[in-house]
Amino acid sequence: MSEALLSHAVAAVTRARRTVGRVRRRVEQINTVPALGTRARPRPTVRPVHLSVLSGRTLNLAVPCPQGSASPAEARLVLEHRGRQQSVLLEQEPQPDGTLLLTATAPLRHARHDDRAAAGPQLDDGVWRLTIVAVNRAGQETRYGIAAPDARAADGPTLPCPPSATSGATFRPVRSVDGHAMIKVAGPREQAELIRFDLRWDRITVHGRLLAAGSPYADYTAEAVRRGSGAVVAATPVWDGDRFTFDVPLATMARGARTQRMWDLQLRRGRTRIKIARRLTDVRHPKKVFRTPFRTVATEDGALLRVHAHLSAAGTFAVSCAPFTTTEETA
Repeated sequence: MSEALLSHAVAAVTRARRTVGRVRRRVEQINTVPALGTRARPRPTVRPVHLSVLSGRTLNLAVPCPQGSASPAEARLVLEHRGRQQSVLLEQEPQPDGTLLLTATAPLRHARHDDRAAAGPQLDDGVWRLTIVAVNRAGQETRYGIAAPDARAADGPTLPCPPSATSGATFRPVRSVDGHAMIKVAGPREQAELIRFDLRWDRITVHGRLLAAGSPYADYTAEAVRRGSGAVVAATPVWDGDRFTFDVPLATMARGARTQRMWDLQLRRGRTRIKIARRLTDVRHPKKVFRTPFRTVATEDGALLRVHAHLSAAGTFAVSCAPFTTTEETA
């Protein structure tokens, strides 16, 4: 390799390292909350081998035993927020090198939006401190903080912290200003989650779920809103608990149309409009992943429509429809 090419390669590597460093620092700033990881006097800390929340609701933790190879009588993870505590028993896993790992895999639940009878810590909104409590054979407790793991820039097909599929809440690992690992919990906002839609030869049926309802379910109606004009076509949802089902009013949406029209589907409560969307997923680009074909649908009045029910780039549910026209009509 010539000296010129070598210098260009070295410069490129240097720029790449600087970019990675800037991205890592930016991610660390985003994931840092204005809170202290410990109260009162500082505690000794352990650095986790692994700490994550998978699938939006499953806490995975592995830390080296603070006492080395000495097996404690009991070890548990304590999550604390404003005097309220939840705990998870830690498993003790001997390693081939003679050390001991304390591990936990536990489902996280939101205290107000999940089933209270479900297993796992019940957490409310806020930042929860993480502490390891080790109990020796004499019954004495020793508490250790958990150091925040190094920030990693995640840029792939899936989101690093998707919402929980059961409640819509988010459980996000964060770091405190003094470098301790914490869990930030945020409950769901009022939203209409698209479960699925059925494409049939004569209709499109929408199946969804309403999260964090701000009113009784009977107060909500469904509607299609035409982009560009704001025209609204109402539909009547059928409710089963927080689940709703309705048929897209294709015949009314296409009436009088000669070109393709795009419609957004949503729920409405008074002046509040909630777009129906698929948000309880870890997919970063819904439009690219959840792809659907165009279909020919025959309405009740005998019209044939070219219909495309799909998700937008933001995950919202939309339907485009256009009537098939004959040669005479076109002329």
